[in-house]
Amino acid sequence: MSRWLPHPLLSVTLLVVWLLLVNTVSVAQVLFGLLLAVVIPRFTSAFWPERPRVRQPLRLIRYLLLVIGDIVIANFHVAHLILFRSHRLRPAFIELPLELTDEFAITVLASTVSLTPGTVSADVSADRRTLLIHCLDAPDPDALCAEIKSRYEAPLKEILG
Repeated sequence: MSRWLPHPLLSVTLLVVWLLLVNTVSVAQVLFGLLLAVVIPRFTSAFWPERPRVRQPLRLIRYLLLVIGDIVIANFHVAHLILFRSHRLRPAFIELPLELTDEFAITVLASTVSLTPGTVSADVSADRRTLLIHCLDAPDPDALCAEIKSRYEAPLKEILG
């Protein structure tokens, strides 16, 4: 199975995304989506250094739901900041010390931070111990670091190690 589908989750995701993009579920589109779901992971598997190991799949689902909820709430918060408080914004670069050591887990954390409106991951230090984050409004940088560590980094540490 791993020879035909080296990354099964990626294959399923590609099929679902293809069907969502074409906005139809016909036999031809499902077959073409399956072709993409088999071919793309096989050709890109050499670029994947090692397969990420999910230790707690149910915790991963909770994490994804948390991130989606945070993205929705942050959109409203950023809209409020821009529309009503743009003259009082306090943008800042924050250095977040990392407890994660796995490169994939650090990438997921950086992506999560960037997906959440109002924050962008700007850089990871060469030793992989610090994540540089730009915040649209950071009245208390230490509180923001503590929130990112508790909401995102701690669950990722449990999920990916």
